[in-house]
Amino acid sequence: MNECRSAVGAAIAAVVLMTSAHAQAPDPAPRWTRVTADGQPDLQGIWVNFDSTPFESGTTGPLGAIPNVNPPAHWADHDSPMSPTRRSMVVDPANGRVPVMQWAEAKRDYDLAHLEDAPQHETPWVRCITRGVPGGMFPAGYNNGYEIIQIPGYVVIVYEMIHDTRIIPLDGRPHVGANIRLWNGDSRGRFEGSTLVVETTNFNDKGAIATSAATGRMRGIPHSDELHVVERFTRISEDVINYSVTITDPKVYTAPWTVALPLNRDPSYLMFEYACHEGNLALPNALRAGRVRERAAQQ
Repeated sequence: MNECRSAVGAAIAAVVLMTSAHAQAPDPAPRWTRVTADGQPDLQGIWVNFDSTPFESGTTGPLGAIPNVNPPAHWADHDSPMSPTRRSMVVDPANGRVPVMQWAEAKRDYDLAHLEDAPQHETPWVRCITRGVPGGMFPAGYNNGYEIIQIPGYVVIVYEMIHDTRIIPLDGRPHVGANIRLWNGDSRGRFEGSTLVVETTNFNDKGAIATSAATGRMRGIPHSDELHVVERFTRISEDVINYSVTITDPKVYTAPWTVALPLNRDPSYLMFEYACHEGNLALPNALRAGRVRERAAQQ
């Protein structure tokens, strides 16, 4: 088992060295020869992205990103493959920092200061709506499991966290009309060589680009209805998919930016139902505390 984990780590390390330079470029030649029944590169399986790499450069890793927001230590216990630590998951811009506009950081700060006022100030994850696209692909401290399923004409991605499922058509159909706006946008996929390219548009302006404390200052940064997301999934070995995503939102960022990380195959990993609302008292307790403070101030 240890030899297997070591081999996985070595393969991942080689991938990461290439990721930054090729994050936005089509795969030049097939590197993975196994195909599905309809001839597509086979991406199927259970994948995990446990990763101690900081989201941005100059910050701490996922389990120490924000004080007092982390899960209990036993939630993070696992025997899955761990990705090697890099400088940051953000690989473009070259400094590893997201080019966020000042107004977006100010809105995040305002929301964090008014969590007890209304549910809209919390992230969609705490509200049990979604972790978002691409936020659901960013590693958290726990529940970092994904199942990829392929059937003719579609790729399906099942997320362990908050039970999201994305059904991505590959038949070249156009995006839905511009008047239709969705929490997770409207995804369309295609294969470029051995790389699955997924383009997502038609977002609403109610979500956040990242919802986990593991993303540091990016947690709670809003996205606009002009968000445009391009993801790339390239399987480069039996045990590794190279994942990258380029995010463009001219209302929120001064330039596009790219995140890159490996997905590691873990056939023994078990995904269970994520019943987000069951026993979840975080939001009602926060709102109740706000009303208590309001009554105290009036008295």
